[in-house]
Amino acid sequence: MTVRRTTPWATGVLMAMTLAAILVPALASDGARDIGDVLATRLVPPFSRDGRGVWHLFGTDAFGRDLLVRLWTGARISLGVGVTGSALSGVLGIVLGAIAGWRGGLTDRAIVALGDALLAIPRLVLLLVIASLWGPGLGVVITVLGLTGWMSVMRLVRADVQGVRALAYVEGAHALGVPTWRVLRRHVLPNAMGSALVAITLGVGNAILLESGLSFLGLGIQPPASSWGNMIAGGREWLLVAPWIALVPGVLLVITVVACTMVGDALGDPGAGDAPR
Repeated sequence: MTVRRTTPWATGVLMAMTLAAILVPALASDGARDIGDVLATRLVPPFSRDGRGVWHLFGTDAFGRDLLVRLWTGARISLGVGVTGSALSGVLGIVLGAIAGWRGGLTDRAIVALGDALLAIPRLVLLLVIASLWGPGLGVVITVLGLTGWMSVMRLVRADVQGVRALAYVEGAHALGVPTWRVLRRHVLPNAMGSALVAITLGVGNAILLESGLSFLGLGIQPPASSWGNMIAGGREWLLVAPWIALVPGVLLVITVVACTMVGDALGDPGAGDAPR
């Protein structure tokens, strides 16, 4: 299957998930979110009705809450954290990579050394340490993802800036007296943004996966707020009795990460779509 055939599918999946995350919680009734008559509504299988006669597409959890509504409410947080965390790390990586590639010398060596030191530490371990020190929460998760994911973007931007800096038109701009900040903004960074955009797109799926892992371990999004990670964690004790509680958000998580990876790969290899089928 070529990139030409997979990219529209992956993009369509991500757009559909974003639309569902916006519309489903907005259109759902308050009763679908609240804990009501637990005995009549708890652990209802998918495509079944509860004791009150209400039909549930994905079933209900141990507290009788509709999984469809909780799933897309959690998607708001999981997708939002993934995009925001990846964007934050991307901006930080672009800034540091541009500074390192343009300035060179001691500044370059210091930034690269810091990035190499952080890359030497497994990211999940670093996330667990920082999250446990700061305490769980939405803001902490986004900040931690941003502070621990900029290294690959920095290295890509640094290499591109170093290559563009030596080109003739950049030297000509300097000779004409164009300020350094303008040369960077108008001539250097636009030529270095392609690889950074690919890395940021690939980082969205990774950030969603890491957020889910933190929430699963109790160091991310805290109940009663729902995210895919804490929904999976809440359903693990019911795997034998009601496997859909953990299975549905788990499947959606896998689909999202795969779709983000496909889109990122397509951006990184745009010519692959022209290969023969």
